[in-house]
Amino acid sequence: MKLRKKLIPFLVLTACLVLFCSMPVFAAELTEADVEAAVASQGKEAVTGNVFVWFLCAIAFLKVSQKIDSFLASLGINVGNTGGNMMAELLIAGRSLTGSMRSHGGGGYHKASSPGSAAVAGSFLSGGLAGAVGRQVQREAVNSATGYTEHSSIGNMLYQSSLNKGGDFANQVISNIAQGNYGQVGSIKGADAQKAFTSYMGINPGGGSSYDNVEIGGGRITGTETGSSGNRDFALYHADQYAAPTQGSYSTVQSVDGSTWYKQYAQDTVEKTPYTSGSGKVAYNESIVQKLPPAPQRKERM
Repeated sequence: MKLRKKLIPFLVLTACLVLFCSMPVFAAELTEADVEAAVASQGKEAVTGNVFVWFLCAIAFLKVSQKIDSFLASLGINVGNTGGNMMAELLIAGRSLTGSMRSHGGGGYHKASSPGSAAVAGSFLSGGLAGAVGRQVQREAVNSATGYTEHSSIGNMLYQSSLNKGGDFANQVISNIAQGNYGQVGSIKGADAQKAFTSYMGINPGGGSSYDNVEIGGGRITGTETGSSGNRDFALYHADQYAAPTQGSYSTVQSVDGSTWYKQYAQDTVEKTPYTSGSGKVAYNESIVQKLPPAPQRKERM
């Protein structure tokens, strides 16, 4: 009896290893061409069902392996926050993936239907099933971070957990938004924007400065920095999307993804306010205020 009890953990571990080894083989062998051929011969709904079954297996495996803290910790994800109602998570994830399957069924040109679709590129199932699941989770996280969706999703839970730790998953999502097309992807603003900014720029939250009114998106980051010298508005411009500023001083900084940004603070500027003098002539009151210099030129418009 004691021997049987000792064998149970070994058997469970063996079963997990078999599942772990078999699923990547399927994901690696399944290509977009295979899916398109299957759709042509079996119909879209049948193929969607098959992919959904495999996706449920993938989620089930992730649930079993939640105890492997080092795996999720490498992504900056708090394992304790990824638990919950498994059936609810499966329904949310399954609906997202099957919806993505239907929208990409033909494999041709597909206009981005959400900020996540615009920010996270890749045709359906390129890179296998693992790639499809990974992109779908990132798209859900982008949709949540930009306020496009407010409902709970696996992507949102992973993003929030990773953001609290300044993890790689959250920083990748922030990078996708920060460098995305503003008209299609939108921006991060509101309560989570300050946390996203300090995480993405690698700033120590206890470094003595605080940040408000932060907005991240479209190759530009703006906000207000409060330090020992008071409040200062600032703006950062992604060097791949903007030319170097020609007005005012600037510094060059790097975000955690290795991208280069031009940073400018609000600078003293003479502001003239017109008024009518006693003689009926227009005169001006002059005052010194702090304003950000005009934004540099975008490279695609040069």
